[in-house]
Amino acid sequence: MAVRADRTRVGIVGGSLGGLFASVLLHRAGHDVTLFERSATGLERRGAGLVAQQEIFELLTTVGRAQDVNVGVVATERITLDRSGRVASRDPSPQTQISWDHVYEVLRALLPADRYRLGSHALRVQDGDDAAGIHFADGSHEDFDLVVGADGLGSVVRKTVAPADHRNRYVGYVTWRGLVPESILSADAGDVLLGRFAFYNGPGVHMLGYPVPGVGGDLRPGFRRYNWVWYRSLSDRGLTQLMQDVGRPPRSFSTAPGELPTALRDRLVEEAAHVLPPPFADVVDAESEPFMQAIYDYVAPRMAGSRVALLGDAAAVVRPHTAMGAAKAAGDALALAAALRHGGDVSAALAAYNAQRLPVAQAISRYGQQLAQSLLL
Repeated sequence: MAVRADRTRVGIVGGSLGGLFASVLLHRAGHDVTLFERSATGLERRGAGLVAQQEIFELLTTVGRAQDVNVGVVATERITLDRSGRVASRDPSPQTQISWDHVYEVLRALLPADRYRLGSHALRVQDGDDAAGIHFADGSHEDFDLVVGADGLGSVVRKTVAPADHRNRYVGYVTWRGLVPESILSADAGDVLLGRFAFYNGPGVHMLGYPVPGVGGDLRPGFRRYNWVWYRSLSDRGLTQLMQDVGRPPRSFSTAPGELPTALRDRLVEEAAHVLPPPFADVVDAESEPFMQAIYDYVAPRMAGSRVALLGDAAAVVRPHTAMGAAKAAGDALALAAALRHGGDVSAALAAYNAQRLPVAQAISRYGQQLAQSLLL
């Protein structure tokens, strides 16, 4: 790769999909990119299924991985179940689903290993007219021409860009999630759910599920996986108690696979049997390590400062009903790369990025809130 004379030194905080989207795009454009991820072990298995969106296809094509656009499972129809498990309605619209871990692995392989630094805990970011700096928990500090905050819901970079308005607002419900091999589903559940995008709506409950590729993008029947998402009302006090029971700090946003104690997992399975259609109750039972994500609203008043930009959930947390969280992060990364394409003034490029992407974040946030109201969540 030729070294550009006008290349920008970029530090990216956060090694999930949003950070990888930006890192790979800017690295391929010739910029000097280093990504810092807090986890010491990596983020494999931190995600589940993704509904394919145009921005993800565009990004994969841009970074030379167009072939991975086709690594998805097509659901031939959308169905809604009633409480008994009967199919109450059908929509013949096909839809393609991809897997989070496959996209993560593809992108991570495109970034040189020494440019993805694990165990790098950023504590704060400092913005300036000529440079931006990242201060780490180990006492070290590094300066860059540009710092990108792709550090998600609990972003520390957000505090630099929007110091007076950086807090998320909990909306009163959570998602429980699972990702199970389709081969272990019961025959009854498989007959109803496999090959379809399925929904169930009940009082304070919304459930959906769909097939996704297997490990390594495997699309063979029997080797694919089934991704389910169960929305449940939970008070702020209940969320605090759940985190305490799991052993996480009270204001944590999520749990990881394997963190839920056996007693709580068993209770979740019992509750699924009482409130969900039998096929969905079966898929909850099939997941030995369910994980949880609390749902929040947040849109930054601005997405960039002088030398610091926000991307993905760090800039705007959109409700997962939209199925647009990863796509929005990909769109942010594409827009940021385009703004920096011609070199020159980083601050001017960030102003253009903010003007383009902030209205998009605001619109998707409003759409997610409207969907939640329609689902009675």
